[in-house]
Amino acid sequence: MFILFTLLKKRIKRIINTKRVKNKQKIFCIGRNKTGTTSVKAAFDELNYIIGEQDVAEHLFEQSFLKGDYEPIIKYCQSAEVFQDVPFSFYRIIPHLDKAFPNSKFILTTRDTPEQWYKSFVKYYSKRSGVEGRTATYEDLKSSTYVSNTFRAKFIIDAHGTSHEEPFNKEILIKQYNEHIEYVENYFKQRPNDLLTINIAEPTAFKRFLAFIDKKSTATTFPWENKT
Repeated sequence: MFILFTLLKKRIKRIINTKRVKNKQKIFCIGRNKTGTTSVKAAFDELNYIIGEQDVAEHLFEQSFLKGDYEPIIKYCQSAEVFQDVPFSFYRIIPHLDKAFPNSKFILTTRDTPEQWYKSFVKYYSKRSGVEGRTATYEDLKSSTYVSNTFRAKFIIDAHGTSHEEPFNKEILIKQYNEHIEYVENYFKQRPNDLLTINIAEPTAFKRFLAFIDKKSTATTFPWENKT
């Protein structure tokens, strides 16, 4: 009963938010997971933006995105102003978002180096799969019950193109990370005003972020979330 009440409450909230954000500009945080996207989300939250429900997006990632069906995700994007993490952290969705929501803003977050990102990515998702002190295996990922008992395995393996034998293959993951940045920067090459590329650890990152979205804040840095 409680679960049904919670789902109904969230559905009503989503309907109300859809009306509140009608005709408002969309902002998509399209950095790969573990590049500071949660900190950027927290900054938007403090600035009172309406943020997409991450659990809904994660279900759509597994149910629609991995099948190449983007329409349910586009429909979901009508419910808020700001979106981040999966499926928005994979570049193949960008043209669909761009077409559906003209005049949107896109924020690409990066780390100091691909190596730094890779270590953070492996450590975080291994820990989230119940593993300490070693890299998670396929069996570890499969036993994780976040969103569903298949979500983490599909997120790591299917979406990144690794294998059951080596889900965190360093060469493949770093190649994916670099290709993502290259694709995004090339896509917006002729539209520099629509893309902000930032490393949230850099001293000027928050100031540039505020300028990009044309907002003011008493804060001087991003909130530090999910540090690894």
